[in-house]
Amino acid sequence: MTRTYAALAAAAVAGLLGGTALYIFLQQGDDAFAQCRGGQVGGGDIGGAFTLVDETGATVTDADVLTKPSLVYFGYTFCPDVCPLDAARNAEAVDILEEFGVDVTPVFISIDPERDTPEVMAEFTENLHPKMVGLTGSPEQVKAASQAYKTFYRKQDGDPDFYLVDHSTFTYLTLPGVGFVDFFRREDTAEQMAERVACFASNAS
Repeated sequence: MTRTYAALAAAAVAGLLGGTALYIFLQQGDDAFAQCRGGQVGGGDIGGAFTLVDETGATVTDADVLTKPSLVYFGYTFCPDVCPLDAARNAEAVDILEEFGVDVTPVFISIDPERDTPEVMAEFTENLHPKMVGLTGSPEQVKAASQAYKTFYRKQDGDPDFYLVDHSTFTYLTLPGVGFVDFFRREDTAEQMAERVACFASNAS
């Protein structure tokens, strides 16, 4: 990603985060998970129904995928640095949580459906974690899922095969029967994520 594109992406993400945080704050009401948050306020109209395609080529919905506490990330497999690092961090958090006795599903949703076929997603997630679920779909399906989670992505101009995609980098925590409860920033470590996710899972049971 060029310096200019990186700056534009950072500004867009900062604006998105600011708007999301404000909306969440205004919508929060009673918060059963207040003690679990890392200085952030969760809740609000984030997350929801989606229809995508899994690594086998089957059409699935959020009800099929998000059956356990889940860490949901929007990225793409051609991403040169950010996505694999974030996905690996999320996978590490899942392993730490397993030691805590908490079963969590890491979910990677592609925002590059033109290149990220089910076969490509299967290879990508297999290299990261055996529990990781890779999802893609049509451009319309991906856009709808992204809008549900209020994420940002934009394909850069340039080479039709080797283009990059600017995108937000939050990881979203969802709980079955509850939905979205919080998000994690890039600077959150796997250990910090695991501690907070365990807190959420404990308070949800």
